Amino acid sequence: MLDYTRFDTILAEAAKIAMSEFPGIGNSTISWRKEDDTPVSAADLAVNRFLHESLGDLLPAAGWLSEETADDPARVKDGLIWLVDPIDGTRDFVRGRPGWAISIALISNGRPLIARLVAPARSEVWAAEAGKGARRNGVRLQASSRSTFTGARIPADAQMALPPLVNVEKPNSIALRIALVASGEADIAASTRLGYEWDIGAAALIAREAGARVTDAQGAPLAFNKRDPRALGVLATAPAIHADATDWLAEIGKKLGGRTAG
Repeated sequence: MLDYTRFDTILAEAAKIAMSEFPGIGNSTISWRKEDDTPVSAADLAVNRFLHESLGDLLPAAGWLSEETADDPARVKDGLIWLVDPIDGTRDFVRGRPGWAISIALISNGRPLIARLVAPARSEVWAAEAGKGARRNGVRLQASSRSTFTGARIPADAQMALPPLVNVEKPNSIALRIALVASGEADIAASTRLGYEWDIGAAALIAREAGARVTDAQGAPLAFNKRDPRALGVLATAPAIHADATDWLAEIGKKLGGRTAG
């Protein structure tokens, strides 16, 4: 049984560590590019170290898979693992923008069991437990009931036209974009690129528990703690428009060449 009081204390401390280096409130962090040309900051690594130790103490039986830790293939033998992105949306973090979050999911036999997105620069904590619904700052979430694809809202950059959709504000964090579908502030969040489980594990459970439909970019079910921890994109939508969104995303994927839609 997870000690939720201790869990929440750990999350609050992780948020403090991140905010202590967040440029958006006048602090500073060091950042650089990894071998795959994605950004990473000293804050990513500090949060990762803290969570690895603290969550390991909280639940010693659980394995570990994180963006900022070398992958141990032996984790696939574990029925229970922590799936962590210490800072999802590092680009926004290092630019001092609020569109980033600490993403944590507890995966049981390939499925998210518990999920948290902590977005301290937005004063938000998103939470879900399988079969128990999803909440933001304690308020129950409900996905949009939109039934027509044309005019659906997607978090996207202002300069990126994605007809027949309507752009809304886009955080850099894909997890937060999926969470906006959970809250009903967006109707669709999507990526056609080959991403990683830690980007989407927590947000997928939050959106699903809020009533959204969540799959990979081709409409297939998501699975976690795979030997290859990559996912073939992600698609989270209001349930009634998922089929149309899948068809649309297939066409967009050809045009974008694997980049994120939105």
